[in-house]
Amino acid sequence: MGLELKQSLKLSQQLVMTPQLQQAIRLLQLSRMELEQEIAVEMEQNPALEIAAETAEEQLAEKAPGEASLEAENIEAPEKSEAQNNTSADVTEVTSETKTADIDWEQYLESYQTLGHTAPVVRDSGSEDMPGYEATLTKKESLSDHLLEQLSMLELNEEEQRVGQEIIGNIDEHGYFRMEGTEGDPLIAVASVCGVSIECGEKVLRLIQGFDPQGVGSRDLRECLLVQAKHLPQDAHLVATIIKFHMKHLETNNIPAIARELKCTTGEVARAVKVISEMEPRPGRNFVTEEPQYITPDIYVHKLGDKYVPVLNDDGLSKLRVSRTYSSALKSGQLSDPDAKKYIEKKLESARWLVRSIHQRQRTIYKVTESIVKFQREFFEKGISHLKPLILKDVADDIGMHESTVSRVTTNKYVHTPQGIYELKFFFNSSIAKTGGDEIASEAVKNHIKQIVSGEPTDNPYSDQKIVELLKVQGIEIARRTVAKYRDVLGILPSSKRKKYT
Repeated sequence: MGLELKQSLKLSQQLVMTPQLQQAIRLLQLSRMELEQEIAVEMEQNPALEIAAETAEEQLAEKAPGEASLEAENIEAPEKSEAQNNTSADVTEVTSETKTADIDWEQYLESYQTLGHTAPVVRDSGSEDMPGYEATLTKKESLSDHLLEQLSMLELNEEEQRVGQEIIGNIDEHGYFRMEGTEGDPLIAVASVCGVSIECGEKVLRLIQGFDPQGVGSRDLRECLLVQAKHLPQDAHLVATIIKFHMKHLETNNIPAIARELKCTTGEVARAVKVISEMEPRPGRNFVTEEPQYITPDIYVHKLGDKYVPVLNDDGLSKLRVSRTYSSALKSGQLSDPDAKKYIEKKLESARWLVRSIHQRQRTIYKVTESIVKFQREFFEKGISHLKPLILKDVADDIGMHESTVSRVTTNKYVHTPQGIYELKFFFNSSIAKTGGDEIASEAVKNHIKQIVSGEPTDNPYSDQKIVELLKVQGIEIARRTVAKYRDVLGILPSSKRKKYT
């Protein structure tokens, strides 16, 4: 049997993910903050991209009405007469004298720093409402810096200073003394690293545990609470005893068991448990240096009459356009260098696709939000308890797009509604049957559970079975395990841990 090579032509269709299509899909699933960063990067790398200048109408709209009308009608403002100028000068002088008279000179002299080289800044009567010095700092003090500053105030020898710095360097953001890569007591590892005895390490650790904030440098929760119990103003013997020997009962809120073992009343134990509950389990909480990330809605839903109208939020997103300079240079044939021409063509094409992709992203967000408003109108009117079951396919069929596109556009996108700010994925819920044959969204059921728990008696909280019965009265039939699942999602403790003793 002989082998030979042959050439043949074949026509077929296949889906090819072009770089432009990949970019459009990637931009579609970016959050607003990530999109702003992406635009900033593209502006630096692509010279064919530029920010569109505002039109004359937009510039006039931003000006004051008087200025806009003067510029629009090409009318020059008449010069002020000499009398008007004199009047303006008099008003300025009177205003200046009034401001001078408002200064409290007695307060100024009392607060004058006689030992310093400069006088305090004179402010008006509202100076007491000005923020303090700490509020004007550009960098927040970290927990490590706070502890090292206190360590430097102690009279320690060089060896103890080294141990203290090593311990502080291994205190995590929650304020606990933990050493990565080691098992057991981290103090043993620190003593080994610094070449000191365990007694020396324990001495320095006890000093650090007396620093501010209370409980810092502890190795576990029990030690953290015990350190804070030492600083209680009243007798903390019962509190310390409960923390030392009854943490298991304390975690389950089993106050009667603690009272039986300690041979005291439940009231005394309840008061001690209340003191413990007010302690700080994470001493380093107030020294977190990460700045909070605020949510900026991608789209707003406003009520105009009887209709709810979506409005895209374009604030902060640069109005991009393709550079006309490079486009005209390419069309006029001014570029003689073939490499330069090829480079400009590539950048222009990339800029066009980026602008189109951003516009397509905004249009898709608008269409999806408009469809959600149509399906969830009762939510916008009455709140979360009237949220209806909704799946991605319902919206995809309504706007003529694929489910995967709807899934991408609803991820990390937020909408501002009359009921609050929600992620677009919040409106997609599974359905739960009601007794009347209707259906209710799972998020609405969670809201009902939250309301039932918030209104329960504190001395006899509702069990999961009792919540099932109360939901059944409202026409919602779900299993007890479903109630337990939703309760865990909502962060609601079991009934045994919600019980409060007086």
